[in-house]
Amino acid sequence: MEDVKFIIDNLWVLISALLVFIMHLGFSSLEVGLTRQKNTVNVLFKNLFIISIGLITYALIGFNTMYPGELFNGWLSIGGPIGFSDDTANLTKAYGNYTYWTDFLFQAMFAATGATIVSGAVAERVKLSSFLLFATLLVAIAYPISGAWKWGGGFLDQMGFYDFAGSSVVHAFGGFAALACAWLLGPRADKYKDGKINALPGHSMPLVAIGVFLLWFGWYGFNGGSVLSADPASVSLVCVTTSLSAAAGALSAMLFSWFKSKKPDYTTTTNGVLAGLVGITAGADVVSIWSACAIGAIAGIILCFASSFIEKVIKIDDPVGAIAVHGVCGVWGTVAVGIFSPEHSVLIQLFGTLVISLFSFLFSLLVFGGIKKTLGVRINGELEAKGLDLLEHGHKAYPDFEVN
Repeated sequence: MEDVKFIIDNLWVLISALLVFIMHLGFSSLEVGLTRQKNTVNVLFKNLFIISIGLITYALIGFNTMYPGELFNGWLSIGGPIGFSDDTANLTKAYGNYTYWTDFLFQAMFAATGATIVSGAVAERVKLSSFLLFATLLVAIAYPISGAWKWGGGFLDQMGFYDFAGSSVVHAFGGFAALACAWLLGPRADKYKDGKINALPGHSMPLVAIGVFLLWFGWYGFNGGSVLSADPASVSLVCVTTSLSAAAGALSAMLFSWFKSKKPDYTTTTNGVLAGLVGITAGADVVSIWSACAIGAIAGIILCFASSFIEKVIKIDDPVGAIAVHGVCGVWGTVAVGIFSPEHSVLIQLFGTLVISLFSFLFSLLVFGGIKKTLGVRINGELEAKGLDLLEHGHKAYPDFEVN
């Protein structure tokens, strides 16, 4: 029976890794839909590069940096490439509920997500080569270091900080990296003009819908797989709390936008789904189903206020709302664990999420700022006006017709 359990556990974690892989198609579709058609190929190219470089760099250095076995004073340990000697125990239940290779693949799928979040925030005006360099460094260096502080048994884990599947480790990390990059990059050319904030609507709401549903579907692997076994009680609870939080986020964001503008806004509602998903990710296994509803509903409202503040007050142009969805709601979801789970401390949760968010912001400020000073990070005005597809990649996404 133990062998059967090992096979089932390993299979579930492996399937979950593939579900998380599908999320990258969701991110791609969402970003394409929320941006203009003249930049479609560029968006697709960035997202394909991110998952590719993420897998390679995580194999070379990331996995063994994030899970080193022992960190220097709970802070840092630089690992080498994946692999092991002839010890076949790494492929049996002696390693855990899954094999070494399944462990690597599941964690590698998470690693690229931080850079994918940044991609949406800097869309339509970032210099391709500069972004690819930054994304490589973010995934190869920054993510494994801060991830080790919690998931690698580092100082945050030792303090009792809890982040089940990555509201902070993955999402707030990516959201605050996006904040730094979007701030340094500046807004798109026509976003703020003559004292007005101009809407630059995306070109395909069907692609937005496809992206959000793919992300929601993949999140069952993101959260459900983070149980790290096929335990029926735990996996089913996590999938239910994930579902309810996403639904509550969608409804609260929809109602807020409907009340505010007298019409229900579709993009706000879809981002409400994602806000609910990000919000529940830290505590999906330790909160009740009704607490999950509350976490998602509050995340949807926070999303609306945060998006307005980012666009109108600090005037940072984020075409897909990544900073509010992943950054702000990632912080909220992490703190919510301390509010809705009596076993965890609000103060420790707040401290942990602020440490990860600040590290990501400062790393991105330094690295992206350095690239800006040396190589430049912004395309020229002519390229931005004509679109990145034809001039950066040599072809259009829609060669036979124009969408807008």
